[in-house]
Amino acid sequence: MKSVVLDAGILGLLTNPKRSETGAACAKRLQLMINSNCPILVPEITDYEIRRELLRANKINGLRRLDSFISSNAVVYLPIDTTVMRQAALLWAEARQQGRPAADNKALDADMILSAQAIVQCKHNFVIATTNVKHFPPDVSADTWQNIIPE
Repeated sequence: MKSVVLDAGILGLLTNPKRSETGAACAKRLQLMINSNCPILVPEITDYEIRRELLRANKINGLRRLDSFISSNAVVYLPIDTTVMRQAALLWAEARQQGRPAADNKALDADMILSAQAIVQCKHNFVIATTNVKHFPPDVSADTWQNIIPE
């Protein structure tokens, strides 16, 4: 069974206290995955992307929901390490060498770090759940959350 790796767009939908229709549908799909024993993974870089904005805007309820979601038994938190960051640097460089950068050259490019976390820590047995597949290298398995069906 493939692990589902959440990107920031999805984590934001799932933890926003003002849940939209889209957020509710995303949460329902996530629950189906959890009920199917599908591993749900939250990369540290994804937590960072959501957390920094919640902190900047002083959104305490959002931070509580994020912390609660991450600490739940339903998800596994993936920390960043040196191997991940070196893989991310390689992915970033390759994307630019091939003329397909997903972010500005001066940007940190969190999606490359996310891709590297999935590659290194899931050994290619994953799909990244995202709202924008174009942000990821073509050889990295990514799909919109609506297309990911529990096995």
